[in-house]
Amino acid sequence: MSHQLADDGIQGCPAMSSDARLDAVFRDIHQGLPRQGPGTDAATLAALELCAGLPERARVLDIGCGPGMQTLAIARSRNAQVVAIDVDEAFLAQLNQSAQAAALADRITTRAFDMNELPFNDGEFDLVWSEGAAYIMGFAAALRQWRPLLRPGGYLMVSELCWTTHPRPQPVAEFFAEAYPPMTDVESRLADIAAHGYEVVDHLTLPDEGWWTHYYTPLEKKLPSLRARYANDQAAGALIDETQREIDMRRHYSDAYCYEYFVAVRDQRLAAAEPPA
Repeated sequence: MSHQLADDGIQGCPAMSSDARLDAVFRDIHQGLPRQGPGTDAATLAALELCAGLPERARVLDIGCGPGMQTLAIARSRNAQVVAIDVDEAFLAQLNQSAQAAALADRITTRAFDMNELPFNDGEFDLVWSEGAAYIMGFAAALRQWRPLLRPGGYLMVSELCWTTHPRPQPVAEFFAEAYPPMTDVESRLADIAAHGYEVVDHLTLPDEGWWTHYYTPLEKKLPSLRARYANDQAAGALIDETQREIDMRRHYSDAYCYEYFVAVRDQRLAAAEPPA
């Protein structure tokens, strides 16, 4: 899960705004990781298997693709034509390099777009895919804005951070009350999906190893050297500490929350109705 950047500035950098400076620190923390959030190829492929009847060379839109581990898995598995979008051109460059190395460059097209302003036609895609990124624009807003991009009967796969227990341990409840206030449980997200013009096919929970292998383990290994680099930078140190705190939440309270993969199909029974705002 990506951090929201703090508003407070960093002393000693008058030429750069606080947001820009912290954004640079954030990029330094996260650059070079195989993923920008929890997930595995196995989880991606398990969710993809639920999208029955996709055509040969299906048109897939991967929104908020990051460095694109899941993009590569989809393109490799289904001979799909994937359009992968992200606002971060460094991630797209990493994905392009990986696609070339995997001989998948002819199946993957990268574009630097804001997910709030997608320049695609209605019905252009057989599958809209987004792992751990819908929260950026809001889960309901993502459901509403992405639905028209699907052809009739097209699929949506979106993964989302969800609570699994109630009541929740106070430390993890307080952490996510600050980090992700709209966070809710799986049942509520299923209801959201149905209310926005989709029929839920199924949903899968990411195993705990999927948080660590390609995300938290390599991320945590970077933190000591980053602390040394930013030893005299109080705000940068606070951002690094918050990253460690996020990792520790997962280490100590993994039973309290999950990443859930939701697979749904555009519900044609509701085609004449306008999904709720």
